[in-house]
Amino acid sequence: MQYQYDDGHSFSFPDLVCGKKEKLLVLGSSGVGKSTLLHLLGGLLNAQKGSIVLGTKDLAQMKHAELDKFRGDHIGIVFQKNHFIASLSVLENLLMAQFFGGKNEDQAKCMNLLERLNIQGKANKSIRTLSEGEKQRVAIARALVNNPSLILADEPTSALDDKNCDEVIHLLEEQANIAEAALVIVTHDTRLKDKVSNQITLV
Repeated sequence: MQYQYDDGHSFSFPDLVCGKKEKLLVLGSSGVGKSTLLHLLGGLLNAQKGSIVLGTKDLAQMKHAELDKFRGDHIGIVFQKNHFIASLSVLENLLMAQFFGGKNEDQAKCMNLLERLNIQGKANKSIRTLSEGEKQRVAIARALVNNPSLILADEPTSALDDKNCDEVIHLLEEQANIAEAALVIVTHDTRLKDKVSNQITLV
């Protein structure tokens, strides 16, 4: 799979397979294309060579509106830079993710995820009042709230201490198993090398 930016900077990635309930750790230093790979897998970028297939769906064959709906239904993404609606509370941001994913509002599910991530006390706080580590955990809750069949996590533990790092990886794995989802984590956080056995390193 290959992708080239307008400035000529290009990346070539090996073939990857990650099935239901399987985990894949993609390691690599900054600048090797980890975030580009995640954006390709999430259908946010279109590969110039190769294909990305989720279930029976080839993402490259979908039109824009169809892909947006498919992503909302089936793909949960934890971005390296979180994109929240700043005027909303933590809980409202999760409910909005359910709305955009075409799901029914489920406050109990949202609160359960926040509790698992030890930030239930922040549910009604403005997203702007949170620390970077707290925002990271909200981003993870948002990615999980619609029970996606593919979970993509871009540096999900970079802003977390060891305790919360362990909690987050455990939650991602648990939710992937519950939803029978594939879990792909891209990171330079070497703490995760001993937590996910299926891994590749980009160079």
